[in-house]
Amino acid sequence: MITERIYIVDDEPSIAKLLELWVGKRWGYTAEVFSDGKSFLDRLVDPPNLVLLDIMLPDISGIDLLKEVKQRFPDLPVIMLSAQESIEVALNTLKLGAADYFSKPIDLPKLEFSIKNSLKLAALSREVENLQESVGTRLHFDNIVSQSGEMQDVYKLVNKVIHVDICVLILGESGTGKELIARAIHYNSNRRSGPFVVVNCASIPHDLLESELFGHEKGSFTGAIQRRIGKFEQANGGTIFLDEIGELDLSLQSKILRVIQQKQFDRVGGSETLTTDARLIFATHRNLWEEVKEKVFREDLYYRISTFPIMLPPLRQRKSDILLLSDHFLKALGTELGKSNVKFSRKALDLLYNYPWPGNIRELENVIQRGLVLTEGQTLTERELPAFIQSYGSAETDTKQKSIFLENQDTIIPFEKIKEQAIQHALKITQGNIAEAAQKLKIGRATLYRLVEKYKIKI
Repeated sequence: MITERIYIVDDEPSIAKLLELWVGKRWGYTAEVFSDGKSFLDRLVDPPNLVLLDIMLPDISGIDLLKEVKQRFPDLPVIMLSAQESIEVALNTLKLGAADYFSKPIDLPKLEFSIKNSLKLAALSREVENLQESVGTRLHFDNIVSQSGEMQDVYKLVNKVIHVDICVLILGESGTGKELIARAIHYNSNRRSGPFVVVNCASIPHDLLESELFGHEKGSFTGAIQRRIGKFEQANGGTIFLDEIGELDLSLQSKILRVIQQKQFDRVGGSETLTTDARLIFATHRNLWEEVKEKVFREDLYYRISTFPIMLPPLRQRKSDILLLSDHFLKALGTELGKSNVKFSRKALDLLYNYPWPGNIRELENVIQRGLVLTEGQTLTERELPAFIQSYGSAETDTKQKSIFLENQDTIIPFEKIKEQAIQHALKITQGNIAEAAQKLKIGRATLYRLVEKYKIKI
């Protein structure tokens, strides 16, 4: 088992031996002792996990050594020791980056606690840094899986807006990777060290969404038993990603507009006006301009959030990426499931390539994950793909045979009749789900409700 290494720098032999005994023998760390600053600096090419540093040394001041350590290794915790109990000196060392300060004679139980705490904080800091570096690398645009010209155009647009603090509106069908692009913008920007907060406006009930976004005060409504910090407060200094912004009702839209314009908001039931420095990124699969025309989305908000729109193409329009993404998911998910040697059969690849993927990248990933779970050998064949993908070719043929135009080849069908049948078909497929049917028909919910009423369609 590897133990943490601690360098002890003290020119008093009795203190150095005492610390070496307690640090190395009693507390279980690997201790190394230095009696002067020069020998310590020479050894610092191999930094320890923590340093116990005396202020008064024969050759170099402990304060100067602290400055040198922090210049070389900013995250290396240093606990200062001094024979003089001086609040001024203690404060000065803490300002220079010391983790703690102890006067002699040293309170050993308190020192042990300080060492443990400093090592934990340093380990946590490294973990966060490694995570941010990993996420940043993983979300670098060069590493996003795509070879299509359409997506390369998207990345060029995104690179233009990374370091510019303006609103970004990411448009595209569900499953096209809107959140991935939003994360890439955040983790490649100068806000990468701040929080990235995601709010899916479609998944939170409307009566709870205001509290989720802005927080609430204790007693502001039934069930508000304590103060709640909202997402805008949590995102301060970082980025907040509001997905499915088209789901907000008009009252909340006005409050979002205030945040954009003034960087201000109020908690539910609160009297204090709060500010936020969060960058705002929005996303929707809806046609917001149609929502504006239907009076269900504010025109002024539309213009504010669409300062820099980015349209993500659906997977069916980037056919060259289907096989590339399929191979990527097969390798990544295969490694997770212990099936890293699995390959696609030719027939399976043909089916994957020709299927239109209405659920886009998310659907493709789920299909391959399911196929890997079902696969028993070294080949993922068409038999492991869902039945609707296996039968897609024949289903398409059946649909064409039953087309309203083929049934009435000598008759011109009124356009209104075509719209009515399209709505009936969409509601049948979605089992009466208005939101899903509107999405598939590429119209707003308000428009669909109006047409359902117009054609007297039963849901």
